[in-house]
Amino acid sequence: MKQATLHLDASFVLSSVDKRIYGSFIEHLGRAVYEGIYDPGNTLSDEAGLRQDVVKLVRELGVPVVRYPGGNFVSGYRWEDGVGPKSERPVRPELAWNVIETNEFGLNEFAQWAKQADTEVMMAVNLGTRGPEDAKNLLEYTNFKGGTYYSDLRRKHGVEEPHNIKLWCLGNEMDGPWQMGHKTAYEYGRTAAETGRIMKMLDPSIELVACGSSNIDMPTFAYWEDTMLEQCYDQVDYVSLHQYYSNADNKTSDFLAGSVGMDRFISSVTAICDCVKAKKRSNKTINLSFDEWNVWFHSNAADAALERWQKAPHQLEDIYTFEDALLVGSLLITLLRHADRVKVACLAQLVNVIAPIMTSKTGAWRQTIFYPFYYASRYARGEVLNTLVQSPVYDSRYGDAPFLDAVAVKDDEAEALTILAVNKSLDDSLTFTCDLRQFAGYAVTEQIALEHDDLKAVNTEEQPDCVSPRTVRTASISDGRLEVVMEQHSFQMIRLEKVKA
Repeated sequence: MKQATLHLDASFVLSSVDKRIYGSFIEHLGRAVYEGIYDPGNTLSDEAGLRQDVVKLVRELGVPVVRYPGGNFVSGYRWEDGVGPKSERPVRPELAWNVIETNEFGLNEFAQWAKQADTEVMMAVNLGTRGPEDAKNLLEYTNFKGGTYYSDLRRKHGVEEPHNIKLWCLGNEMDGPWQMGHKTAYEYGRTAAETGRIMKMLDPSIELVACGSSNIDMPTFAYWEDTMLEQCYDQVDYVSLHQYYSNADNKTSDFLAGSVGMDRFISSVTAICDCVKAKKRSNKTINLSFDEWNVWFHSNAADAALERWQKAPHQLEDIYTFEDALLVGSLLITLLRHADRVKVACLAQLVNVIAPIMTSKTGAWRQTIFYPFYYASRYARGEVLNTLVQSPVYDSRYGDAPFLDAVAVKDDEAEALTILAVNKSLDDSLTFTCDLRQFAGYAVTEQIALEHDDLKAVNTEEQPDCVSPRTVRTASISDGRLEVVMEQHSFQMIRLEKVKA
């Protein structure tokens, strides 16, 4: 059995948790919108066509913000196509994913869905084929109360009150040559600066996310962030990070070490932001929005064979395994360990498309990755403690990778402490200990484990609970010292609460 130790101090707070770190993403891609959150005529949908079984699961996840409408889709999107009478909305070829977009579902429908799902909208503007003027018009449509052309147009469309969207993405992956309107770092930085300046003239209360590199493996990584921030540092509030993780070569130990790669990515972008801050002698700190992250590789072969110009085909429909859930758990822990700078993060995506929730015409179910996200979102709220992990390591493509990933989050209001942990060992259980004498009177009130003998096990509509959490009792406190036993390749959430007198 492997041995590890957590070191934490109740006074050594890394940062409060911005709830938006538990965000997600809906793009006009595959069945994310059509047959996902919107399925008119289905008995599971309400009169507006919104799937109520999906709404229930999204509420269960506790997702506070959802990015929309893309993604690659947004770089060719005319937002006006998706508002107004549905009978007048144009049907267009959608070049990002080679499909037909009917525009039956658009901004106002998404805002209505967001209210039902108890979430907020994170809106992206098209800086690929369009620019500052169209972004300004969209902001006027969403956030002005009335008395102007676009705000009155919204009211004409039956939406009297403004949507008051506060978080905006200035384009998507503009460094990528696959992107419509792809730009150099300097070109994008200038466009983002002028778009951001104009948008904040219209509504100074909004926050703006500038496009960082599409992933850490881009040949322009680091140069891109540095160059574009030189141009738009004063106008933006966040830099985006995107990264997907694959086990296509079936090397599970390397795959589970992906959290080391995410940690390195976050640290690198943070350093670049602070370098530009120093060069500009600025008092302003740019934070991070990791607004696309997940496992993505299972659907690649099926997607390569798709016929072009279909409506809402089955695209990017990864069926997630138990080992995928383990990595998602580790990635969530990594995001929390950087909560001082990562203020927004979006699991990409939310429904059907590389998603924790899947649907058919007859129901919706939780994929394996649903569970670590649920326990982080629901329990890891409050303040992240500076959690030092002493763990044995193994060699991976990222270098040394610890067998134990863990983080502790305290909630003073609830008088609770939550520990999230992943044991990455494929063949050995692990025990970790932690000195909790500063949390006198606390007791373990809940201990949840996600475990399975088969790393490739999946959940389906027929067997939705094949991989599901269970209560275990392998945690104990003696003389102020917590000891937790974890099975091989497993995820745990340990909840401690102060015992009431």
